Order: sequence, then structure tokens, then C-alpha cells
Amino acid sequence: MLTFYWLLVAVMIVGVIGSVVPGIPGTSLILVAIAIWGAIQGSFGIVAAPLIVTLVVLALSIGIDLLATYWGAKRAGASKWGQIGAIVGLLLGIFGLLPALPFGGPLLGILLGPLLGAIIGEYIYRRNLKQALKAGVGIVVGSLIGNLIQGLLAIVAVGFFLYATLPQVIS
Repeated sequence: MLTFYWLLVAVMIVGVIGSVVPGIPGTSLILVAIAIWGAIQGSFGIVAAPLIVTLVVLALSIGIDLLATYWGAKRAGASKWGQIGAIVGLLLGIFGLLPALPFGGPLLGILLGPLLGAIIGEYIYRRNLKQALKAGVGIVVGSLIGNLIQGLLAIVAVGFFLYATLPQVIS
């Protein structure tokens, strides 16, 4: 049982990484691992508080993601066209529809897609390359800041789970 516990903790660590790296499940993976531990224990009493904390973290993560991207766009003076371009670029990057890259593959596409999409969208709207570059960088910086905050929140969720469950597992 101890081995399975640490395996679930490893899955949660992947969730922490996924909170920061686009394209990898994040907080939802942590939530699923906690629910599996509760089901295996036959009682959700021991994991009720960690589940609630993780649900709150999941809700905050979604909000932070949207707000951080919006903040980055607003600070850089991006229009809706730049924001839409970033979303389209992200989707193209996720599905690997960006031109074939000699290295990096889809992960690089996920990172470059929003930047290129924002620049293209903003350039179509304003016809000003300098403003388009500024908007693209602003959107990506805001998104990266949001991802870092999500990573910290995910660490809190895993830490809370360990604090609540580790004494019972070790004893």
C-alpha cells in the first residue's frame, strides 16, 4: 500500500509540472490522484480536506490563467484580435498544425503558437509590427506568470495532501 501511495504522489508531482507546462494535465491530475487514494482507503474522510483544497486550487487556477493572460494583454495594449490570435495559435500548437519544426515538436508548438498567433492577430488588426510584437510578448508573459502561480498553488495542494495523509501512511 505504501508503494501505491508514493506512486500517486509521483502522479501528483506530474500534476504540479503540468500546472506550469502547457499540454500536460495539472491540478485535475492531482485531484484524480487524491480521489483514487480516498477510494482505495475505503473512506473519503481522510482526504476530504485535501479534496476541498484541491478543488479550490483548481477553480483558482482556471481564474488565474484567464486573469493573468488578460493582464498581460492589457499591459501590452493588445486588442481582442491579439487575444484571439493567441488562442488560435495555442490550439494550432497543441494539435501540431504549426509548420514542422526541426526540433521541439508539439511542446515547442505549444509555446510558440500563442506568441505567433497573438502577433499575427494583432498585426492584422493594427498593421503595426512593433505593437503586434509588444502585444504578443505581453500575452505570453502574462500567461507564463499565471502558469507559475498555478504551479505554486498545485504545490500547496500536494503539500496539504501529504500533511493530511502521510502520518497515517507511515504509522
